[in-house]
Amino acid sequence: MLSAGRVSYEVGANTDATCFGGIAAVHRLVTKLGLVEQVDDRLELLKRHLPYHESDHVLNMAYNVMCGGTRLEDIERLRHDTAYMNALGADLIPDPTTAGDFCRRFSPEDVISLMEAINVVRPRLWAGRGRDLLEGVAYLDVDGTIAATHGEHKAGMDISYKGIWGYAPLIVSLANTKEVLYL
Repeated sequence: MLSAGRVSYEVGANTDATCFGGIAAVHRLVTKLGLVEQVDDRLELLKRHLPYHESDHVLNMAYNVMCGGTRLEDIERLRHDTAYMNALGADLIPDPTTAGDFCRRFSPEDVISLMEAINVVRPRLWAGRGRDLLEGVAYLDVDGTIAATHGEHKAGMDISYKGIWGYAPLIVSLANTKEVLYL
């Protein structure tokens, strides 16, 4: 069934590729839904917006996770990926130390504000193709889980009965789509 034929490769000088090809589509959806504006309107952590806004930091960390990052230091790899930067239309994204400083500014109220910003745009998503996923009924799932972490001395964490160091957040999710509504 498989045969080896002649293969030829052509490499152009202006070729730019990334293994995170879907990030441009995700960023376009995020922008179209108005999440950028909602985050900037509801979250006030920075005194000056030079050069970044709150949404830049939030999306930078979310996209880092979507691209396989497991910690803030993984952002550095994305900062040097020109195809990734071009897909986002970005000249610059926050570095890991700036992202860490941004995270330390959060209070419990700010976390709620961020979740509310996300919840405001959710109906716009569901009004389109997401409507078919709900089938007229929304099922909520409330459950706890173990969120493992790589440290043993962070505030508020403990060891589980399985020997995993981490936190035990309560997650409220939409069972139909498995999207987290509140954490």
